[in-house]
Amino acid sequence: MSAPRLVDAVIVLTTIATSTDGEALARTLVAERLAACVNLLPEMRSIYQWKGELTADRERQLIIKTTEARLDALRARLHQLHPYEVPEFLVLPITGGSIEYLRWLAEGTAIEER
Repeated sequence: MSAPRLVDAVIVLTTIATSTDGEALARTLVAERLAACVNLLPEMRSIYQWKGELTADRERQLIIKTTEARLDALRARLHQLHPYEVPEFLVLPITGGSIEYLRWLAEGTAIEER
């Protein structure tokens, strides 16, 4: 049974080259409250078409936990920081979860009053 939606939580996926400092990127997104948490997965091999060529690269997957309210700002900031011409930006809805975790996620991405 899923928890009631306290917040419109989402997961954003993006990939980065293994030569990119993924930890610095993740820390920036969390410090700026654009994400409550970012998981940086181990190296993987990605195979895709790019500009008419079959390409294979070593990449890392970032799993970014945020809210729909922060998506536009996250998208803009990620495009500023990301080295790719067209970074992956896939948004997956969270349809349930523990109330405590969803509350924590909302608090972690809330815009601070100044």
